[in-house]
Amino acid sequence: MPVQDSSSEGIDTTLFVTVSGPPGCGATTLCKRLADAMGCPYVSGGDIFRELADDRDMNLNQLTAKADESDEIDRALDQRLQQIAEKWGMANKPFILESRLAGWLAGDRADLRIWLDAPEDVRLNRIDDRMETEAEMRVREVSEAGRYQSYYEIDIGNRTFYDLHINTARWSKTGVFTLVRAAIEEYDPELDEGSFTTPSMDV
Repeated sequence: MPVQDSSSEGIDTTLFVTVSGPPGCGATTLCKRLADAMGCPYVSGGDIFRELADDRDMNLNQLTAKADESDEIDRALDQRLQQIAEKWGMANKPFILESRLAGWLAGDRADLRIWLDAPEDVRLNRIDDRMETEAEMRVREVSEAGRYQSYYEIDIGNRTFYDLHINTARWSKTGVFTLVRAAIEEYDPELDEGSFTTPSMDV
């Protein structure tokens, strides 16, 4: 008997999900599919960052360089994301927040924190059709990691904070979605032992 494919069916949930990962990890693809299946909105930190760049008539690389000069841009971006997390964390409705720091910014307000990753060569191949170049991507990753450590004492390489860590090079887009779908559907808040303390983030 063939296995029934449920990947296109809706997901009945009220979970607040965060998705994080480096450029080319597949976060946008997953979030769009999750939002459709969960019937909910999602906010992308990347989109907000691009809006900030457009507002200042800059490209992404220029805004990244500007963010290196002071904490004004990062603080404004993170504060907005944190406010969104606070709003949806109390709504008891499904929602998806996607950014490199989404899990940290949402903290205990999030029900499920996901980290996506893939080997660098895979991620570089995925961003070939984007405006951001390979050099710009690498500069941005190093720059962001340094700022996170400086501002919030966050080690972006620490994966223990996340509930689910997926190497997206090992599965198809549908496979990644199926793994996350299973995590959402099998989520049991009573099994949360509270062993990880959410850091204090002053944004």
